[in-house]
Amino acid sequence: MRKKLMYSLLAVAVACVATGSAFAAGKFNKVIGVGDAAPDWSDVGGVDGAKHSLKDYKDAKVIVQVFTCNKCPVAVAYEDRLVEIARDYKDKGVKLVAINCNNADADKLPKMKERATAKGFNFDYLYDDGQASGRAYGAKVTPEVFVLDANRKVIYMGAIDDNWQAADGVKKAYLRDAIEAALAGKAPEVTETKAQGCGIGYE
Repeated sequence: MRKKLMYSLLAVAVACVATGSAFAAGKFNKVIGVGDAAPDWSDVGGVDGAKHSLKDYKDAKVIVQVFTCNKCPVAVAYEDRLVEIARDYKDKGVKLVAINCNNADADKLPKMKERATAKGFNFDYLYDDGQASGRAYGAKVTPEVFVLDANRKVIYMGAIDDNWQAADGVKKAYLRDAIEAALAGKAPEVTETKAQGCGIGYE
């Protein structure tokens, strides 16, 4: 009986490690953790009229996934910073992808297209109305970022920086630091922070 119990516990532990669940969850993210393989996603429509998948970015050295939306004040405050980051790292093999999982009218694809045009988004802006990607990554708020290295492991997740209210007041640029580390093949000094923003409206 004791041996059977030990084998059962071992099987559970192995399963959890294999699936990146339970024991691998982060401090603030209870679904995935730093070092986990990035959950796959596919067939997500974008403001460009095309369908996108994580595999589309296979040639990127680093992928930055940002769960965001149109109307959250915190997400809006970061739009220009995301445009700058996408521009600054475009020629270094970094691909930034923004995903909107909210289904309020102000966050649906027609309004997303308007927002992307008005703000000059230079990155893919995708609408996951089924919300599967957000759930898979354990994203809770907008904006919330996940940096994936060349092996598509999560090396950083959380906030973009430490001051959403003022770009010139930023003291800790978590996302930029994580990108630089990933490009150098290293782990960032800070691997997880608590993202600040508006709650994603999961249905």
